[in-house]
Amino acid sequence: MRLSVAKVYLSLLFALIVGGSVVGGTRMMAQTATPAPTTAGMSQADRIAALEKQNADNAAAIAAAQTAGDNAWMLVSAALVLMMSGPGLALFYGGLVRKKNILGTMMQTFAMMAVITVLWALVTYSLAFGEGNALIGGLHNVFLRGVGLAPDPKYAATIPLQTFMVYQLMFAIITPALITGAFAERMKFSAMLVFMVLWALFVYSPMAHMVWGKGGLLNASLGGRFPTLDFAGGTVVHVTSGVSALVTAIYLGKRIGYPKVPMPPHSVVLSFIGACLLWVGWFGFNAGSALSSGTLATSAFVATHCGAAAAAIGWSVAEWIRQGKPSALGAISGCVAGLVAITPAAGFVTPMSALWIGLIAGVFCYFMVVKVKTWFGYDDSLDAFGVHGAGGTMGAMLTGLFASSAINPIFGAGKATGALEGNPHQLLNQTVGVAIAWSLSIVGTLIILFVVDKVVGLRVREEDEREGLDLSQHGEEGYDWAH
Repeated sequence: MRLSVAKVYLSLLFALIVGGSVVGGTRMMAQTATPAPTTAGMSQADRIAALEKQNADNAAAIAAAQTAGDNAWMLVSAALVLMMSGPGLALFYGGLVRKKNILGTMMQTFAMMAVITVLWALVTYSLAFGEGNALIGGLHNVFLRGVGLAPDPKYAATIPLQTFMVYQLMFAIITPALITGAFAERMKFSAMLVFMVLWALFVYSPMAHMVWGKGGLLNASLGGRFPTLDFAGGTVVHVTSGVSALVTAIYLGKRIGYPKVPMPPHSVVLSFIGACLLWVGWFGFNAGSALSSGTLATSAFVATHCGAAAAAIGWSVAEWIRQGKPSALGAISGCVAGLVAITPAAGFVTPMSALWIGLIAGVFCYFMVVKVKTWFGYDDSLDAFGVHGAGGTMGAMLTGLFASSAINPIFGAGKATGALEGNPHQLLNQTVGVAIAWSLSIVGTLIILFVVDKVVGLRVREEDEREGLDLSQHGEEGYDWAH
């Protein structure tokens, strides 16, 4: 008897739970579903108006969802690009110098994360992306005036302008930080700060405006006079930083003892970790430059990965043939070279073209680092020019060759984009863009170096260089066993 009562009780309890869940779920669905307009007893005009309102509400909901998705992707991409500076570049460069200079080298990158951010908010965003002329933006957006949460359709129609601003800030941070690899172990920290501020104002800002800004001379998407294809910064980031790095290395002179005294990296392990972080962060750098989370971002993501992989193989094979064995340092250097070269092309080329670009860049940059640097004898400490200047230049030209309208019909539907597709004139446009980037970087950097040298002095004293930047510039050591 007790067993039967228990069975009945459990059956009732189960029915109550299941029935409550079904009823609750039904009520929730009824509350969240968009009800169809009730048309019973309505006139034809009222029914049409109700349907139009429903369509408008649905369109608004779809637009809001797209904005949310695009904005989420762009904020993540901004974080990925910042990760490329610290910890990515800081570890990559830090491991390549001698142990007495690791903190001084990493501090240079970290300083850019702080100083360039403030400068960007005050004036350089306005100079790069504000309304101006063909060469430089205006001062309409100084102090981020007018840079709010509404989109600017000319730049990105589905994300807040403030998101676009902070995403572009991350590019402005890493670009001058790349230059530090050329003068590693021998520039005063104070001089570096002044140099980078002036460089951001007078080299980076005009170049970014010409390629990406409204009315820019080289802007391919907004009708520039010489439409240069640069999806994520081949000319703006890598050519300018790489060429400026070469000029700075030559102006400063060689490190004490170079090239007779061996100066091997103190920790390839740190550089290895940094390079892997760069590879991951570069997806934000390139795929994020689609400025949305659509198919173009996917294409750029895939091209980026293929380019990096092919370049790592290209450099390693070239080194294997010449040295008899492939090195870890060579593999990660090749990876970075491929990422540099695919940057301008990422949103314009197919995966197979990306493989070719990466392979060519890996071999070419290896040649620049191993042979050309030796021929001319300049002390580009961490090969900023050999990888970024040379790789960016090669990548920009290969973009004009391989660009496909099937990936990005930037000049309009049915119009050829790259030379192999039937638009050989694009190679001329790419040449103009590269030539302007080289010229601005050489002239601007020389003038800035001269001024800074006269005002505060560029190079540390000989005894400070021998002691190391960690102690002489910051009064601390990276390792307690440094001596």
